[in-house]
Amino acid sequence: MRKFLTLTATGIAASLALSSCGGATTPTVVSSLDPANPAVITVGASPQPHARILEFVDEFLAEDAGLDLEITEFDDYTTPNIALSDGDLDANYFQHLPYFESQVDGQGYDFAHGEGVHIEPYAAFSEQHQNVSDIPDGGRIAITNDPSNQARALTLLQDAGLLEGIADDASVLALSPEQNPMGLEFIENQPELLLNDLQDPSVDLAIINGNYILDAGLSTTDALVVESLDGNPYANFLAWNTASDGDARIAKLEELLHSPEVTAYIEEQWPSGDVVPAS
Repeated sequence: MRKFLTLTATGIAASLALSSCGGATTPTVVSSLDPANPAVITVGASPQPHARILEFVDEFLAEDAGLDLEITEFDDYTTPNIALSDGDLDANYFQHLPYFESQVDGQGYDFAHGEGVHIEPYAAFSEQHQNVSDIPDGGRIAITNDPSNQARALTLLQDAGLLEGIADDASVLALSPEQNPMGLEFIENQPELLLNDLQDPSVDLAIINGNYILDAGLSTTDALVVESLDGNPYANFLAWNTASDGDARIAKLEELLHSPEVTAYIEEQWPSGDVVPAS
């Protein structure tokens, strides 16, 4: 039985504060599964495409595998890991390895993760220009304030010929004139708010995360620049508390997320390449 709960960043903050007052909850570990009595697993996810993929798993694959998914949707990137750490979730599915590692290092989370399920190519959009070559010197670029994705965005701009010499740990504050020969001006914002910046007539280019592209009804086919999939390290995966290693529910969900059925679903739902199965 599918159960959905959508939580905004502000709405969940109060509930998480209450749930975390007594410290993190010790995860429940299930040792075996019985299709005749499916075990509930609570999973936090971004609405698109993550929750849609989980919904497919729950509707067509989970019951026979002995699982019953309860899916909680989050509209930001911070609270799903807070909820997982506090024991309010058994797992979450929304993040890629660079973000995961920055969260584990910065917040001290004791998390583990599975293999990449899919990639959502990063893309840059403009309401003011038809081609990236039209971006003027001193153009205003809306970019995420998340460090792991900011370096990713700067690499995208380098691939488009707008920046030079971008390292893996690059940030807008550390760009030299040699790296930014066009003197581009960067407007940092929360990832979920960059769509608002795209509508700002003073913004020449906005770099949007894949899940928010889908939420807005956009497509990478409309973008001026799209991230390459070759050697792409940004595959999204299932994450869980290390204390849940050996939990049969997590192992089975990880298996189902890498099934041929899920691969086919992703390819059929997003044929234009907005979501691509991880190789």
